[in-house]
Amino acid sequence: MQFKFLKPLGRIISRYKYTITIVVCTAIVVFLDENSFLRRLEYNFQIRDLKAEIEKYNTEYERDSIRLYELKGNPKAITKVARERYFMKADDEDIFVLSDDSETNDNKDEKTK
Repeated sequence: MQFKFLKPLGRIISRYKYTITIVVCTAIVVFLDENSFLRRLEYNFQIRDLKAEIEKYNTEYERDSIRLYELKGNPKAITKVARERYFMKADDEDIFVLSDDSETNDNKDEKTK
């Protein structure tokens, strides 16, 4: 007969049918399924990252809300923000902007003409 190799295979399958079924179902659940265990782990990592981002935005919102309350109630706070962020000045003062950029000066002995 042509199918002599199927007889021992049939005996193995009939003997270990429950073990084979458990292994196949576990493989499907862990790796192949749309809602697999690996995909669930990936979603949990994404959820953790998104929760951290939400917390960051909530603290930023609280800080900005306090700042806005100060700006609405205190006119000196408005002038402070205008001076710090937008370099505005009063008529009788000068502003000096200092830079933290480290520029190398190749001409150390510059002379004005």
